[in-house]
Amino acid sequence: MSKPTDIAWLPALAAEGGPKYLAIADAIADAVAAGTLAAGDRLPPQRELAGALGVDLTTVTRAFGEAQRRGLLDARVGRGSFVRSVELERPASALPTIVDMSMNMPPQPAAARLRARIAEGTAAIMAAGDALTQLHYQDSAGIAAHRMAAARWLAPRLGELPVDRVVVASGAQSALAAILELTLTRGETLCAAQLTYPGLRAAAARGGYRIAPLAIDEAGIDPDDFERACRRGGVKALYIVPTIDNPTTATMGADRRHAIAAIAARHGVTVVEDDAYGALPSEAPPPIAALAPEISWHIASLSKCATPALRIAYVVAPGVTEAGRLVDEIRATSLMASPLTSALAARWAGDGTLDEIVQAIRAENIERQAIAARLFGDAAAAHPEGHHLWLRLPGHWQRGAFVAQALHSGLSVVPSDAFTTDGSAPEAVRVSLGVVPNRLQLERALQRLALLLARAAA
Repeated sequence: MSKPTDIAWLPALAAEGGPKYLAIADAIADAVAAGTLAAGDRLPPQRELAGALGVDLTTVTRAFGEAQRRGLLDARVGRGSFVRSVELERPASALPTIVDMSMNMPPQPAAARLRARIAEGTAAIMAAGDALTQLHYQDSAGIAAHRMAAARWLAPRLGELPVDRVVVASGAQSALAAILELTLTRGETLCAAQLTYPGLRAAAARGGYRIAPLAIDEAGIDPDDFERACRRGGVKALYIVPTIDNPTTATMGADRRHAIAAIAARHGVTVVEDDAYGALPSEAPPPIAALAPEISWHIASLSKCATPALRIAYVVAPGVTEAGRLVDEIRATSLMASPLTSALAARWAGDGTLDEIVQAIRAENIERQAIAARLFGDAAAAHPEGHHLWLRLPGHWQRGAFVAQALHSGLSVVPSDAFTTDGSAPEAVRVSLGVVPNRLQLERALQRLALLLARAAA
């Protein structure tokens, strides 16, 4: 048996904050995620760590117990505490054969404490005096308290919002389909970028709407091309992802947002603003819905900035009448958002937890994007606080061959074909950084992808 690895690891703890034992447990989780602590490493003895940190032994004992509860550590009597190797304990048949970089979801860093917060938040909701209301059918718009929490959470980006314009929906995709149903009839036209979110393509195909593709550059949709499309006539709506676009990662500057809003208002075009990533940047221009609220639907999903487990989206309608029509559509299709997850989202939005989770994901994204930047340089377009890349392929690669070779190497990425609205697709792929469990595994996967990128196709 090999000798366990002893490490001189010491967590850095903030001077102020919550319980010290949780801070230590979070530091262990962060170190595992970053690869500083590897499977099999033996942590310093609890008494030594307590002395080095200047805390009670019981604090360290509680911290190690919490880390063990999270599945991070194994404690062995007489031998110490070791970083747990989850992969080695799973049966061989369950070991992953493909590193998934195709699904665009946020990372779930230990600092976000999602598992603990979901458990704690749900328990608190169920312990409240009105707990049974979270187990009943509710208003299809969402109950007033949840809509108020949503309005307050959105206020830094959209300004003060009348609660009657805010609707709680069961995820952005269902909200998008419902809004398109209200805005267009079969055969009518909406504009979208040449490369856009596949969910928009699916919703348009299902509703029988025509997509008029718009030219794009490094800053997103070209306003001049949007103007030309409007002058040709027949455009009823514009679908746009102005912040950390999916797939290109482009973020529109303020001037372009004003230009797009002005063109839409001048031609009577409804703007459907998908702001799935809008909470992630520490600084971003105002949403289009803040510039032209009377013509804009704003969809703020929590799936990309917190966790897809909630399946909650906050929708801001152009007016109270439009909000009522959306509620009717929700009632006829999905009835309502899940009352329990809606309550949890509202609780987090109200007490600051949601902002803390977003900050933890943003910080993790920054670290992951730094890894990708070192490996791909200018070949990849990226937002430093987002969780995907738009990887442009060199001349010796075609996207189909590259995706196939990547899959053969155990890496799953998405070709540009999935995003095209005009039938032409550039030689590029989207690479998502969030699903891979930790930075060490991500770096290894991206190294393989970078080696493949540099190699000629077989």
